[in-house]
Amino acid sequence: MKREDKIRLSIAREAARIMYEEGVKEYRDAKRKAAKTFGPEKALSLGSHLPSNAEIHEELSRLVRMHEGDVQPQRLLHLRLMALAWLELFEPFRPYLVGSVLTGTVREQSDIDLHLFADSSEEVELFLDERHIPYQPETVTIRYGSEFHDYYHLYLEDDGIVIDCTVYDSAERYRKPKSSITGRPMERADAPRLRRLIGAEMAASE
Repeated sequence: MKREDKIRLSIAREAARIMYEEGVKEYRDAKRKAAKTFGPEKALSLGSHLPSNAEIHEELSRLVRMHEGDVQPQRLLHLRLMALAWLELFEPFRPYLVGSVLTGTVREQSDIDLHLFADSSEEVELFLDERHIPYQPETVTIRYGSEFHDYYHLYLEDDGIVIDCTVYDSAERYRKPKSSITGRPMERADAPRLRRLIGAEMAASE
């Protein structure tokens, strides 16, 4: 293996460790933190040393299988059943499940990621207020190349699990955002599709 490839693999493994052990959620943040341990961040980021998000994801999945393989199937089923209940609750906002609970690469720190669609974030807040469901709002800024985009999040909690709801404009429901891992349109599931996945999962375990 070339020296450059070894550095790239080492950074991918360190970034995965940071995400797994320290709970860092964003691949970009974990990658930058990992790069600092191998040399000047600026020099590394300008070269070919930084791994892709997909490479880090592969290493993270390996860590999960190594440390949590025995409990992962039960955890996945539990999180998917919980996600289904929230999809059904948020039905007026035509929600989708995205992220690790859908793809199956869950770990102990995993949360449930939902996309909701409304004419305004206040609609969702009023919906939660009327049901006395506590939440924490936050605007998260994400950088895509040279552009910055603000996304409105509502964080809820269910039995110790964080439910991360991103609120999009209603018109955006049919525009699939790109996955930060693959760069392709993000995989999403509505309640009927998730029910089918859960049914297949339970049938396979019998």
